Amino acid sequence: MRAQLRDAHVLLQESRRSLLLFVMLVVAGGLVFHLWYVIPGTGRHPSFAEAIHVAFALIFFETLLPFPQEWYLQLPFFLLPILGLAVVADGVLRFGAALVNKQARGQKWQAAMASTFSNHVIVCGIGRVGYRVALELLRFDREVVAIERNPEGRFVERAEQLGIPVIIANARRSASLAQAGVERADAIIPCTDDELANLDIALDARQLNSGVKVVMRMFDAELARRVEKGFGIHTAFSTSALAAPIFAAAAMRVNVKHSFYLGDDLLILGESTVEPDSTLIGWSLERLETELDLSVVCYQSGATSDLHPAPNLRIGAGNKILVLASLGAVRQLDALSRPAAV
Repeated sequence: MRAQLRDAHVLLQESRRSLLLFVMLVVAGGLVFHLWYVIPGTGRHPSFAEAIHVAFALIFFETLLPFPQEWYLQLPFFLLPILGLAVVADGVLRFGAALVNKQARGQKWQAAMASTFSNHVIVCGIGRVGYRVALELLRFDREVVAIERNPEGRFVERAEQLGIPVIIANARRSASLAQAGVERADAIIPCTDDELANLDIALDARQLNSGVKVVMRMFDAELARRVEKGFGIHTAFSTSALAAPIFAAAAMRVNVKHSFYLGDDLLILGESTVEPDSTLIGWSLERLETELDLSVVCYQSGATSDLHPAPNLRIGAGNKILVLASLGAVRQLDALSRPAAV
């Protein structure tokens, strides 16, 4: 509904010249009738409101006053219907056609849509990473404007179908960022495959809007740290640094959901299923956290998941435990979840 209202708002903006001309015709015709037309048999001029109504009706070939004898008053009777219907055809009918045929509006329409956004997030590069970032932002109920250089990109049409304005342009140009509304944006995420391009986009964005939050995609972890420290960019993530811990931890034969570094410490978000005859059966969650030095994030029993399980909850067979811990603690939990050795 919000997207449709925004769409209608842009349609009104696109048709404002025709609508303004229509109003001017009605007002001009009304003034002519109010000032110079004398109603036969009464000797009075129509009030301004009556004259406006007469001019409006005349555009649609409805005559509310007798045809006058004066030539200068006869002109509105001929000109108002012709000019008025021309304006209606150019404005109102085009409004209806554009409302139905959204796909035919092109880049002009995408830019017009972007101009209505405020406090939004700009995603530069709608590739695999950029598209998934945009999807997550939509899940967080954030408004997104995208900039993509390749008009044939595989995710461009998908993004537009989600109501995301996609501006086909080079995001390294300040004019492209301005088209996406960077001055009104809350954040910008340069996530192209070129980390130097991402840096260039980030610096231009900060120049146009010093308060915009920048989240960059980078591939070199050392360069990411230098950029974050040297340029004052809020956050600079290295794609390889994010992926490497997950790959390494998964190779250790534990069920890794996610992993990340906190300083120099690698933390694992791991999951274990308690098998029958496991040593853990009958343990309380408090004992589990104390003895293995971990934090239980979620406890699942059957179809019920508890994000804040009670410390005295007893572990049973078939239950799933999601924990945040070091790799060693997760491996120990995985070993204890299996049947005890005879």
